[in-house]
Amino acid sequence: MSATTTTFAERRPDGAPARPWSKVPEVTAGFWAVKVLTTGLGETASDWLARTLGPVPAVAGAAVLLAAALLAQARADRYRPAVYWGAVVLVSVFGTMAADVAHVALGVPYAVSAAVFALVLAAVFVLWRRTEGTLAVAEVRGGRREVWYWAAVLTTFALGTAVGDLTAATLGWGYLASGGLFAALIAVPALGHRVFRLPPVTAFWWAYVLTRPLGASFADWAGVGPARGGLGLGTGPVSLVLGAVVAGAVLREVLAARRARPGDTG
Repeated sequence: MSATTTTFAERRPDGAPARPWSKVPEVTAGFWAVKVLTTGLGETASDWLARTLGPVPAVAGAAVLLAAALLAQARADRYRPAVYWGAVVLVSVFGTMAADVAHVALGVPYAVSAAVFALVLAAVFVLWRRTEGTLAVAEVRGGRREVWYWAAVLTTFALGTAVGDLTAATLGWGYLASGGLFAALIAVPALGHRVFRLPPVTAFWWAYVLTRPLGASFADWAGVGPARGGLGLGTGPVSLVLGAVVAGAVLREVLAARRARPGDTG
């Protein structure tokens, strides 16, 4: 084992280096809850930033912050809740902007952008599986595998944004009905795994894609005005509330990690 890998490794009771630490969180109910919240936060924050700063400054600023967040994540020695979820939030914001720019600025229909992003995601999965041998997130421990992971994550956000806007706007179902649809669909991979032995990796990524339109649909419903079928709370206030909830959940995880490993910075 190389010196670099040893630095990022767990150690067995006898002191010998074991496998490197995981760079992503354990998949639990808490993980899915925070993931859905970040998708809603990314949706409303993206809309608010684009209107407040203008589309070009908003996209440029989000791209710079995303690059910095992914660099911090790449340099982390293990899963760090604040670093990881900060990167996820910025991926959510930028992924939303990517889908919106394709539609608003370039005039690409949501059906077309959804199909394109689906093909891109399929290509990422095929190449990732071919080069690394597995798509299991538990095996994301840095290096090339982590690059594939974040490429998939970014594409799922763009795909989910396009699909959510397709059902809500293009098909005219509205945000609340779309949210209900995706809430039902996200139960399918869980049921498939438990009842029909759907492979866990397939079930995970299926659900992961659906978290984006699920969270975004309900966040949009809360933020947009009654004329668009929403509650009219405003994208800014909704973003603040979701951001506070996500920050609270991450802080709780950081404190739990510090109690488990005294002296760890989380």
